[in-house]
Amino acid sequence: MHIEILGARYNKYINIDNLCKNVSNVFGLEVKFKKIVLDFGLAFDPHRLQYYSTKLLELIINSGNLNNDRKSIILTDLDLFVPILTYVFGEAELNGKAAIASSHRLHNEYYGLPRNDELLQSRIEKEIIHELGHTFGLIHCSDNFCVMHSSSYVEDIDLKYSDFCKECRKIYNSL
Repeated sequence: MHIEILGARYNKYINIDNLCKNVSNVFGLEVKFKKIVLDFGLAFDPHRLQYYSTKLLELIINSGNLNNDRKSIILTDLDLFVPILTYVFGEAELNGKAAIASSHRLHNEYYGLPRNDELLQSRIEKEIIHELGHTFGLIHCSDNFCVMHSSSYVEDIDLKYSDFCKECRKIYNSL
């Protein structure tokens, strides 16, 4: 088993080598990066000017890019949503093979703040680890500092560690 990060329209300021190394350290699995091209147009909502993340997951799952020997996550800079929320940072197939994470709302410039590549790197790593955690069957955690804690706002991501709490680690290690 290994993890594959699939880059499709992702932020050029993300250090891919560090991302792969840090994700690998959390999961104890080899992490590979590959650029891909997907037609995101089918998931675009012209009224919201955003991309429906569930439809993007379906596109990924049906794209033929997934194998049973890996977990795959799309890294993108698209603005994602689900109908019941204004936006999401990512989405995953619980106990599945696929997930998606977006850097769109993770960079400081989105909020009118100065660019901070280190903070962007930390945020995207946490979101990728969080979404991949769901693909391994982990659900949202009540520990505010656990990477599996749900994040409604970017500040929630900043508070979290980039690793599992003891309980989530125990669950992951038992898989």
